[in-house]
Amino acid sequence: MPADFEKQSYWHERFSSETCFEWLASSESFMSIIEPYLSRHSLTCQGSPRILHLGSGTSDLHNCFRLRGYLDVTNADYEPLAIERGRQLEQEAFGDVRMKYMVADATQLSCNLSHDQKFDIVVDKSTTDAVSCGGTTALSGMASSVRQCLADNGIWISLSYSSARFDIEQLPFDVEVIARIPTLKLKENDPVIYNYCYLLRPK
Repeated sequence: MPADFEKQSYWHERFSSETCFEWLASSESFMSIIEPYLSRHSLTCQGSPRILHLGSGTSDLHNCFRLRGYLDVTNADYEPLAIERGRQLEQEAFGDVRMKYMVADATQLSCNLSHDQKFDIVVDKSTTDAVSCGGTTALSGMASSVRQCLADNGIWISLSYSSARFDIEQLPFDVEVIARIPTLKLKENDPVIYNYCYLLRPK
């Protein structure tokens, strides 16, 4: 049976002992895909982009942002232990904590954000996969939630194991696959399996 990825109780139990884990791809690999979009925003808007990292978990992606000089980063997860781990990872890497951390449900971000709080780039590393375990309604809720917190010309970049993750009705985004990342083969003759990186632009 699949794990209960959509349940907070699963993540609470997992994060009680887990200190660091990367989903689908290393943060460095994911950053190589995200970086051109971050740089483009910095050039066109003449400022650092406001970044929302959804489902930050125990990934070190947030530290990759900071290492490249992006400090206006809000790391969000609905399990408080993940937020605690994120702060610890930043403290250990840099000696202080300068990024923001927020306990929030990805399907109900408006409950934790002020009405005028908007982001230029929202990123998630397989958070859509976990949310999708709750069904299409949950994923639709996440999409609507992300749409509401995006600034004008904002984008959402999502990494998923599914080649059809956003094949849902009334999605408020135009969707494009911007990268396919091959998974590690266990045997030489195994078929090539990819993870998919999506770019979503509001309609």
